[in-house]
Amino acid sequence: MLRMSPEELRDFLEKCGPRGVLLLDAAFEMWADEGQLPPLGEGWRVWLMMAGRGYGKTRAGAEWINNLAQGVPKHIALVAATIDEARSIMVEGVSGILSIARKQRVRVKWEPSKGRLIWPKGTVAQLFSGDNADGLRGPELSVAWCDELAKWRQAEEAWTNLQMGLRAGPRPRALVTTTPRPIRLLKRIRDDAWTVTTGGRTKDNVSLPKAFIEVMMATYAKTRIGRQELDGELIEDVEGSLWPRALIETCRCEMPSRFDRVVVGVDPPAGPSSDSGQGGDACGIVVCAKAGEQYYVLADESVFGLSPDGWARAVAAAASRWRADRVVAEANNGGAMITEVLRNADSGLAPKLVHASKGKVARAEPVALLFEAKRAWFVGAFPELEDELAGLQIGGGYDGPTRSPDRADAMVWAMSELSQVRASVPRVRAL
Repeated sequence: MLRMSPEELRDFLEKCGPRGVLLLDAAFEMWADEGQLPPLGEGWRVWLMMAGRGYGKTRAGAEWINNLAQGVPKHIALVAATIDEARSIMVEGVSGILSIARKQRVRVKWEPSKGRLIWPKGTVAQLFSGDNADGLRGPELSVAWCDELAKWRQAEEAWTNLQMGLRAGPRPRALVTTTPRPIRLLKRIRDDAWTVTTGGRTKDNVSLPKAFIEVMMATYAKTRIGRQELDGELIEDVEGSLWPRALIETCRCEMPSRFDRVVVGVDPPAGPSSDSGQGGDACGIVVCAKAGEQYYVLADESVFGLSPDGWARAVAAAASRWRADRVVAEANNGGAMITEVLRNADSGLAPKLVHASKGKVARAEPVALLFEAKRAWFVGAFPELEDELAGLQIGGGYDGPTRSPDRADAMVWAMSELSQVRASVPRVRAL
């Protein structure tokens, strides 16, 4: 069919008739791209499909799940960044499980109120959220489909819980369908010995309009965003990163024997939390210290999905645990309220409020210089914080795993307070 001219293809499809076209569409393995088909052999546990947007990752995942569900009864986990995305994309979407089941004339019972699918032979698939890692702590699973893992807020913990629960049956397996983003977990999964990686480019999907492909390639071809979002490449470093991965790795050290000062930096959440406790923005809480002329990142105790009282108590606990001399909190989101909630959490706290008159990257640049000069260090590893730091770009951009670099900003506030570093800003003085 790919070799046919438009006229030949039209004649062929007309001869097939409506029923023949539907059967042709349902025969996925006949026309699917190689990267959309499950790996051969039995030596793999994780199938990682990293591909460009529009490649057909959802269709491939839905086909795989539907085929497995029609055999011996299984317990399947369907995990997306949120429950809403699991439902709207993985289950009810144009290329979701229900659509594929209809194409194959399989009756699947969908119970939206319970977030559950049931196949005729007894297989059950349950919806989960990568933003709620604890939800994956209990189930015993035989199969999992994880969509857009790079977007999960609690990716590390959720993936760990899923792996520990993936133990039912003779061959428990997981499929990860995602557009690549430079997060540590995705790289670790890719490099695991039991992972098989497939994928492809946006333009490999013959179903996408030619005009769309041409516009995307003309606009983004060979750029970093194009390589990642269209070609499905996992870019190790963000272009122009203030904290390249190599710099981060060379700035690790052991815990010093003493400190002159300890400061807790806080970047309060900009939005409210949801009723479920899983929504809202993160509250960056990072503990830093100074010893002589050296500076150290001691702990990342950031939290998210908490009420103002909840995250204030987390700040108070961090300050107490590390015997902090000061708490520095950004005042832009909440102002005087921040002082009130922190004092309510611990009457001994007297937070210093700082105002963000410049962008996050402008504030971060002088602090990045401390690391380059080998005057600032990470005491251990802080994956979530490091991913955000690596996403801060020279010139003001941010291309990290989260919507906002809350942890990174909290670290910058603490380091700036310890070193009294200020970004130089051109000023005009009237004479």
